[in-house]
Amino acid sequence: MIKRLIIKNYAIIEEQEIDFSDRLTIITGETGAGKSILLGALGLIMGKRADTKSLYDNSKKCIVEAIFDVSKYKLKGFFEEHDIDYDSEVVVRREMTPSGKSRSFVNDTPVNLKTLQKLSGSLIDLHQQFDTLDIHNVSFQLRMIDSLAENNALIEEYQEEFKQYQIDKRRLSKLIQQSQTASKEIDFLSFQLKEFHEVQLIEGEQEKIEGELNRLTNAEDIKKILGAAFRALSEDEQSVINKMEEIAQSLASVRNFHPDLESITSRYDGLLVELQDLVQDFEKVADDTEYDAERITEIQNRLDQVYKLQNKHHVKTVSELLNIQSDLEKRLTEFSDLSGEIESIEQSIEARKSLLSKSAAKLSKRRKAVVPGFEKKVHNLLGQLSMEHAKLKVEVSTIEEFNNTGIDEINFLFAPNMGSKFSSIKDVASGGEISRLTLCTKSLVASAIPLPTLIFDEIDTGVSGDVALKMGNILHGLANKHQVVSITHTPQIAVKADAHYFVFKQVKGDRTVTSVRLLKTEERIKAVATMLSGSPPSDSAIENAKELLKL
Repeated sequence: MIKRLIIKNYAIIEEQEIDFSDRLTIITGETGAGKSILLGALGLIMGKRADTKSLYDNSKKCIVEAIFDVSKYKLKGFFEEHDIDYDSEVVVRREMTPSGKSRSFVNDTPVNLKTLQKLSGSLIDLHQQFDTLDIHNVSFQLRMIDSLAENNALIEEYQEEFKQYQIDKRRLSKLIQQSQTASKEIDFLSFQLKEFHEVQLIEGEQEKIEGELNRLTNAEDIKKILGAAFRALSEDEQSVINKMEEIAQSLASVRNFHPDLESITSRYDGLLVELQDLVQDFEKVADDTEYDAERITEIQNRLDQVYKLQNKHHVKTVSELLNIQSDLEKRLTEFSDLSGEIESIEQSIEARKSLLSKSAAKLSKRRKAVVPGFEKKVHNLLGQLSMEHAKLKVEVSTIEEFNNTGIDEINFLFAPNMGSKFSSIKDVASGGEISRLTLCTKSLVASAIPLPTLIFDEIDTGVSGDVALKMGNILHGLANKHQVVSITHTPQIAVKADAHYFVFKQVKGDRTVTSVRLLKTEERIKAVATMLSGSPPSDSAIENAKELLKL
């Protein structure tokens, strides 16, 4: 609820304050007096773009400030979300400097336009002709029907269950994705391990068979060279062994004749024995070494398996491969089977679907039950407002999937004239028709929905007399439940005001300025009488005004 509007240096308003009634505030004035300027100032509070052309004095900044009572709107969460100090009384302020810079504040906290627009949308419902109004919004249409069906408690229960249903569905989707990912990973790890298991790696094997392959591939050279060495050392007539044995015999004959010969001879004898042993080893290695093509192929195939794994995993040793194999085996064991958890969450979803189905069906039944009565009441009210041939049709259709409000879609269809086809409101209704339709529908749900401040700009266009009086009665009835502000030129509506403001122009120095004042009783009589007959009002108009005002 808006309590006060303060305007400084805006358009042709130098400075003005307006205190609004918590029920019906009526604003009247001569054509061109500046009633639209008030709506422009409210537009700034609602987050509309600012323009330096709107400055009254180009050397000063423009300030528009509104004070709201938000105690009934459950906005604490919004304030916490946007890190704004919350209080039941909220001050919204727009400032515009001569340079064109615009700033917005909520309780002295700077906010951007998007935040301001979101907040003000909960506080002000401004109805101007040709605006897109919330009656076009299917979610608001559904909210209206639910209020008439007294579905609030049931919807809260349904939405709590639907919230858990959505949580379960997201959890199931995540588990299925994890399971699919795990399955792919398990397949990949198993494939890799299969390659390791087929090779059957053995620690130290690579070095051993690489050595064996070297021996086998060089067997002929080994046999040839060692055989030649064996023959040269012991088999040939002039072999080294034979020559050395002759020398050994000669040394033996003189070893006792010189003190050093004993040790020299012993050393020589040892050398001869070592050479004889070496010759035997040459012979043995040469005899044992045989070229084996089949074994070479077998070793090469084995090494190819090892080298292939090493290249694939970018390592150079069997030890590193065995470490990789161990890591793969460990990772494979870490994957758990999610099928049991998936089955459990699927059962939970099915149980919740059953509960949701019952609640949604109950909601749908209650909605459909109130639709005929709602349509009839709207038709009757429209008839009172000189739209006796206009009709509203509430179309309730069923959707396949649960949503946050059940399984229904609500769509208001409108036929403005006799024989007209029912169509979307925005496609067939004029600005005035939309305003009157909005007035009728909201007056029917006013007691059930905490509506924002409803501001109607010339909702009475094209009506007068008894129709205008009935429109005033509807506005007054709506104001019993919600704050309503109406800009009007119709006396039958003006007399319903709980607070009547008059907008007028006056010359101040060398400039024309717009001012607003709250009318006292005598001033109201004169203002209403002027609306009835013109200025100055006639005596009969004054008496008529008193009668309308019930004075």
